[in-house]
Amino acid sequence: MNSPLIAGLRATSHEVRDLEIGGKPAKAVVVSRVYDTDAADLWDAITRPERLARSFLPVSGDLKVGGRYQFEGNAGGTITECVPNKRVAATWEFGGGTSWVVVTLAPDGSGTRLTLEHSAELHPMWGQFGSGAVGIGWDLAMMGMGLHLTAPDAERPAQAAAEWPTTPEGQAYIREAAEAWGHADMAAGTPRDEAMASAENSRKFYTGESAPGA
Repeated sequence: MNSPLIAGLRATSHEVRDLEIGGKPAKAVVVSRVYDTDAADLWDAITRPERLARSFLPVSGDLKVGGRYQFEGNAGGTITECVPNKRVAATWEFGGGTSWVVVTLAPDGSGTRLTLEHSAELHPMWGQFGSGAVGIGWDLAMMGMGLHLTAPDAERPAQAAAEWPTTPEGQAYIREAAEAWGHADMAAGTPRDEAMASAENSRKFYTGESAPGA
């Protein structure tokens, strides 16, 4: 399927990094995409609650360094760093676990590159789902941001609905995103068969074909 959404996905880079957190093995998934806007506008889009609700999810809390935030029906955490128009970092607390997210903005040609790095201690489910477990969710968020920047005053797009990945358009998007993360795992050293099997498990999870741990 060739569509603006797929084109945006193909313009997004996907990377997996090995690291340590507190002396324990960890992984980071990194997504990066250039948006056709300046840093001030993109910063406003990722930090103002009214705009986050249209591109991602409603958010509440004290949105400043040291403050707590909560995305509706998703993760919450503490904002640990904030450099306007350049960088924001926070803990990402969900399902009893804590991981870490850093978003950076940088000029890139006539636009602004948004890079998001999500780091977590290595979890047993990584072997089953690979980087796609987290990465596909961030691909969907990057897609939502692209749609929002194209129509800033529009309401939250239909593609942001929980059931969208089960539609033909959503399934095509998730399939391509899963394959991208499978290749990112391979580039990070995971054997091809293992990486692509994990990518397929992530695809099935996001499209509702299987449940976590199935």
